[in-house]
Amino acid sequence: MSIMSVSALADEAIIDGIWYDLDNETLEAEVIRNDNNPYSGNITIPETVDYEEKTYRVTAIRDFAFYGCKSLTSIDIPNSVTTIGIRAFYECSALTSISIPNGVTSIESQAFFGCSGLESITVGNGNANYDSRENCNALIKTETNRLIAGCKNTVIPNSVTMIGYGAFFSCSGLTSISIPNSVTSIGKYAFIGCSDLESITVENGNANYDSRENCNALIETETNTLITGCKNTVIPNSITSIGNYAFAVCTGLTSISIPNSVKFIGHGAFKGCPGLTSVISLIEEPFMIDEDVFCVYNFDTEDIEFTSATLYVPTGTKTKYESTPAWNKFKNIVEGIENNVESATTNITAKEAERYNVSGQRISSPQKGINIVKMSDGSTKKVMCK
Repeated sequence: MSIMSVSALADEAIIDGIWYDLDNETLEAEVIRNDNNPYSGNITIPETVDYEEKTYRVTAIRDFAFYGCKSLTSIDIPNSVTTIGIRAFYECSALTSISIPNGVTSIESQAFFGCSGLESITVGNGNANYDSRENCNALIKTETNRLIAGCKNTVIPNSVTMIGYGAFFSCSGLTSISIPNSVTSIGKYAFIGCSDLESITVENGNANYDSRENCNALIETETNTLITGCKNTVIPNSITSIGNYAFAVCTGLTSISIPNSVKFIGHGAFKGCPGLTSVISLIEEPFMIDEDVFCVYNFDTEDIEFTSATLYVPTGTKTKYESTPAWNKFKNIVEGIENNVESATTNITAKEAERYNVSGQRISSPQKGINIVKMSDGSTKKVMCK
């Protein structure tokens, strides 16, 4: 066993590779951050530790204790722990499972944010404050029925009424989500960074949210605001607002069509969508948007840049877009979209010879967005595929 004092006050020590803050009066120990040697591999926190002929009971995992420990693969939390601090396991991306013991009474904000590799979340059956009911693979605050942390395998129980702030933050392995009709409140950024999302549905009967017209999006019914989209979203014509960060970090999104019904687009709505090649705006009277709505991060230059996607707009509106911030940041604005793009509902006959995307790459089947179709008689047409 390795024991080393690291503080002149003698109340911090590293014992068996784990740093503790030791209280000599209460004889309690709290796991703290190791800035010099971040935790990695498999970590087992004991119920008690011995230091200088005293035995301390481990009662807490301090704020930021395992913050950014991307090589942490497993953590065993003893029943003696009562508190898990703010961002205690933030961005522990290699962590695949978490088990909350019965003794935990308090889990602070963003404790498991960015744990993108999580596959399993369980809570001890005797915990009076938290649960993972119905083997749902989620962490739920029992008293309020609020889901505070989910993972790629979460199935939201019908008894959950609230989905908390950032509950699925950066859950990149999540491919589908179904919102039960019991949910009445969804916190900000609940699904931000879920880059692999392909399907979003809301159960019929939910009075607050919907996914109308099989749109693969989460919509706040009363305000007609789209609050979360995915790479397969088709924005309905009834939508009036696209919420803050609705499609942020949706890396699989290649094309999006914005209907004329939209009157507001929030901060960062399409931020961090590097695969976006075409934005089809059917808005006839463009309104001002923030530059971060369509910005992307350039990993080569480490700069934030405006998207390189092509903007397609209705006939007679190009000048308006060119004079409206930040639509005027698009380097390529193509006018006449309603004349040049046919609906995907138009019958495509067997005379189709070849099909290309807007980048000129040949494709074997229809892709969402604008497709260029060459017919067997030599003609060419553009088709909007939804």
